[in-house]
Amino acid sequence: MSDQSDLDDDRAPGEDSGGVDIRGKMVTYIVGFLLAAVLSIASFAVVHSGSIYGPGIPVALIALAIAQMGVHLVFFLHVTSGPDNTNNVLALAFGVLIVGLVLIGSIWIMGHLDHNLMPASMPAM
Repeated sequence: MSDQSDLDDDRAPGEDSGGVDIRGKMVTYIVGFLLAAVLSIASFAVVHSGSIYGPGIPVALIALAIAQMGVHLVFFLHVTSGPDNTNNVLALAFGVLIVGLVLIGSIWIMGHLDHNLMPASMPAM
C-alpha cells in the first residue's frame, strides 16, 4: 500500500521527483541557500574569531569549502547518487580531473621556471 507521497519522501534532497512540484523545488532551493549562507558566514567567523588555533584555520576553511561544494552540488546542481544521475557524476569527475591536471601542471611549471630564468644580477646584452 505505497502511494506516490511515500516514494517522494524517500529521495535525496536534490533528486527530481518527476512531477512539477513547485513548492518542493522552492523549499529545496531555500534550504540550499540557507545552508550556503551559514557556511559562508562560518568561514568568515573562523578567520576573524580567535576560537580556532592559528595553524588550524586553513584546515577549517578547507573543510567548510568542501561542505559548501557539497551543498551546491546537491541542492543547486542536483547531483545525487540516483541511478539516473550516472552521467552527471561522470561528467563532474571528468571536470575535476581536468581542473586538477591543469592546476597541478601549472604549479609544476611555475615551480620549475626559476631554473630557466636569467638571474636578476646578470645584465642583458
